Amino acid sequence: MDAEVLEFDIGLGGGGSSGRDGDDDANIGLDVDEDMADSPAPSIIACNSNGGGGEIYLPEGDVQDLEPYEGMEFESEEAAKAFYNSYARRVGFSTRVSSSRRSRRDGAIIQRQFVCAKEGFRNLNEKRTKDREIKRPRTITRVGCKASLSVKMQDSGKWVVSGFVRGHNHELVPPDQVHWLRSHRQISGPAKTLIDTLQAAGMGPRRIMSALIKEYGGISKVGFTEVDCRNYMRNNRQRSLEGDIQLLLDYLRQMQAENPNFFYAVQGDEDQALISNVFWADPKSRMNYTYFGDTVTFDTTYRSNRYRLPFAPFTGVNHHGQPVLFGCAFLINESEASFVWLFKTWLMAMSGHPPVSITTDHDAVIRSAIMQVFPETRHRLCKWHIFKKCQEKLSHLFLKHPTFEADFHKCVNLPESIEEFESCWLLLVDRYELRDHEWLQTIYNDRRQWVPVYLRDTFFAEMSITQRSDSMNSYFDGFVNASTNLNQFFKLYEKALESRNEKEVRADYDTMNISPALKTPSPMEKQASELYTGKLFMRFQEELVGTLTFMASKSDDDDDADIITYQVEKFGEDHKAHYVKFNVLEMKATCSCQMFEFSGLLCRHVLAVFRVTNVLTLPSHYILKRWTRNARTSVILEEPASDVYTNYLESHTVRYNTLRHEAFKFVDEGSKSLDTYNLAIGALQEAAKRVAFATKNEGRTMMVNGRIRGDSARDASQANTINHKMPGQPLSEDDMDKKIRELTNELEYASRKCEVYRANLLSVLKDIEDHKLQLSIKVQNIKISMKDGL
Repeated sequence: MDAEVLEFDIGLGGGGSSGRDGDDDANIGLDVDEDMADSPAPSIIACNSNGGGGEIYLPEGDVQDLEPYEGMEFESEEAAKAFYNSYARRVGFSTRVSSSRRSRRDGAIIQRQFVCAKEGFRNLNEKRTKDREIKRPRTITRVGCKASLSVKMQDSGKWVVSGFVRGHNHELVPPDQVHWLRSHRQISGPAKTLIDTLQAAGMGPRRIMSALIKEYGGISKVGFTEVDCRNYMRNNRQRSLEGDIQLLLDYLRQMQAENPNFFYAVQGDEDQALISNVFWADPKSRMNYTYFGDTVTFDTTYRSNRYRLPFAPFTGVNHHGQPVLFGCAFLINESEASFVWLFKTWLMAMSGHPPVSITTDHDAVIRSAIMQVFPETRHRLCKWHIFKKCQEKLSHLFLKHPTFEADFHKCVNLPESIEEFESCWLLLVDRYELRDHEWLQTIYNDRRQWVPVYLRDTFFAEMSITQRSDSMNSYFDGFVNASTNLNQFFKLYEKALESRNEKEVRADYDTMNISPALKTPSPMEKQASELYTGKLFMRFQEELVGTLTFMASKSDDDDDADIITYQVEKFGEDHKAHYVKFNVLEMKATCSCQMFEFSGLLCRHVLAVFRVTNVLTLPSHYILKRWTRNARTSVILEEPASDVYTNYLESHTVRYNTLRHEAFKFVDEGSKSLDTYNLAIGALQEAAKRVAFATKNEGRTMMVNGRIRGDSARDASQANTINHKMPGQPLSEDDMDKKIRELTNELEYASRKCEVYRANLLSVLKDIEDHKLQLSIKVQNIKISMKDGL
């Protein structure tokens, strides 16, 4: 019987995926010269089993039922491969190229072997795995299957089957699952066109796959997986970027040429456009960081271009509570090494000063990079991204139990202590039977990085524990979107910067020209209204007015005599108390709610304690410069630039509280027995006489040429007594005491005088900075009016 020749007009078959699927990537080929066919040691070289990018040939008619047999002929090696792959699809297994032999004369391939994808066993290279831990071990897919098809090239140029092994040592895949096998996955021409269209519209792989499944009538009819789609889109992005990446580099070079303080960096070879990541920061962003760089938000979820490159802005919060920019990045590569490079580059642009805290999306790669670059910075995961992910991961639960979302939010946001949160969480997972839910357990393990009760001891510049950070994913809202290309992006980017700058200037103008309405006669409220920006004062005023409904009472469990603990409760809510520890001597208070540590503003609980202890003004260490009108000034003020009367109130408060604290201790000791009581009464009466005498004579004290003088006759008498001492005669003990008192008084006066001079100087500096700010506002208003006129 003559051998049957099958002619296939085809392109090379192969998977449409460039991703990995088990061990199918690792194929070894044997290239053996024709004259060395009997050689016992053929040379081994690497061989690619999925080299082609065309369509897989599927035989038609009766040919589909053919089974390979020895002697079957093909017009080409590619035809043999396509036939065996189509046979494998009908039977239910995947194929790959195993080995080949080459001619010694011209190096052409003269023999091929196609095998089942499960042929052989994984080659465990001990040298590669000995000294490193494999974080994500790949699935074992090779089980030593012997099924194969061998073909040899004849002198006529045709290829003939020289060997065929039918049997498999594993289960075969049923027809409704065969489309998952790698060698049978392909992206057809029409599917590529649809993917290109949807990708240009800003859709992601998941949504595109949903559209394809609906279009083709099922996943089995699509012919490829979401991984294949994702890889195809990634390759599309790389091809598209090759043209537009030059626009990015040209823009950055132009900006740096215009201003040498413009910073940009490229990971890769800029000259050859082999770029992995790009970072840039304009001079204003770098200056912003010097004033407001205590807390930073880094958001990689902001896809703002048609290539779906993560556009990652570094943002913070200014003195008006508005988002402010610290720099931007385009991430072409999202590997751990890329994030490490980005964070180090950003830190260098910000003069090497790491922030106190940083907020990012829930991502293990970013977390690892932050631990390497910012080991001392407190890392917080964005709570709102976790809530959004929760809606996706627990969608079935949201539909089944409408109350779950509210219960989840309460469990996360409302607990006042760690113990309360832990108890609430256990009740929640038990109530909804979620103890074994893998994703929920993952975020619970990370609770110290996103649940508010664990983060209150660190500054994040947020006005309340439960609010959403306004800087997260909002700086460029309304300017860039998913269909924005790179050419459009920078124009819209500059518009966003201009808009944000105008909003800050307007907030500065309102703060300087609109006096807030005071709601209490408290000197503290007036002081705050003159120091804080408008928005921050309103938030402080809310806390101050809130103290009117709170009662602060002294607790009995004080161990330290200098620190008094107060229990602060809202009227009618005795079951819910906060505890404030107040150091009278240092004028420092800490509250169990930790609002000051978290936001930089004092809570109503501490202010309630200040009210009952007659603290009339805010101590300087509770006024953060970053929240004041002068936040952007270069003058570093150790104390707020307040008037002399404010300084007097504060010093008077310190004296009052110190005396009262000592008096309490005196009363406790003096009342223990009748003898100590009598001694205490006598001491108090004597002290009262001395204080009354000092008060009476305080008004007569006058300064002459920097010297303290009392009654003129007494001064003259003292002067004569001292001056009539013989030269060289030692002073008496009384005269020495008087002289020491005089010098001490002079020193005290000089110190007070310096304080007055210092207060005046700070006031002048404040006026200069206010004047500069007003001029800046006028210039900005003129620019805006000129634009409107044009």
